[in-house]
Amino acid sequence: MTHPFQKRSPSSDDLMAVYNRLNAAHGPLHWWPGESAFEISIGAILAQNTAWRNVTATLRNLRSAGIWSIQAIHRTPLERLAETIRPSGYFNTKARKLKEFAAFITGQFGGDLDACLALPGHQLRPRLLTVWGIGEETADDVVLYAAGQPSFVIDAYTRRIVDRLGWRTSGNRYADYQALFHERLPHDAALFNQYHALLVRHGARTCRPKPLCERCPLLDICPTGPNPAEG
Repeated sequence: MTHPFQKRSPSSDDLMAVYNRLNAAHGPLHWWPGESAFEISIGAILAQNTAWRNVTATLRNLRSAGIWSIQAIHRTPLERLAETIRPSGYFNTKARKLKEFAAFITGQFGGDLDACLALPGHQLRPRLLTVWGIGEETADDVVLYAAGQPSFVIDAYTRRIVDRLGWRTSGNRYADYQALFHERLPHDAALFNQYHALLVRHGARTCRPKPLCERCPLLDICPTGPNPAEG
């Protein structure tokens, strides 16, 4: 049963209480999976609108095809690149996104991805957002997971959990949800990394579109879950 409730502005303690409960339930998640900044960066582009297993298959294809560097993506014909990344879905569009990203790194950083990622986060993020096909979520994935700099990632899982917890944001934009975390938590990349990973795990396994509330570690503090006292 869903209960009506008034949204409220959470405190820093509220955010950390949720983090601590999810961390106790799921443990260290070591997200984002990837052996290099290159793999993480292109994985962030490929992960748009698809399941992670499809990203894994696509990364394997790229490695096997020898398209495993910014330079290789830049010089590979668009049609061949699209065919190689077919498992990721929307492969024609994503091939163009990869090409645009490679052109950006080539044109502005001489093909040196590490030089790009070494920029301070407040410079890196807006630079990434100038690249066709890179939106706020993907840019934050790159900043946080590839560059190791604190920028909280907002995705569908995070929005769903925030809304169900009854946490009030100043609006419905990406930045409004991100501010909830940026304004109340230390700007620490390791904390943001694990917190976002926990929200993804919880949203995928428990706080689904049709939630499995009976096994949720947040049940007693979630106003949208069933009230055990009412049966």
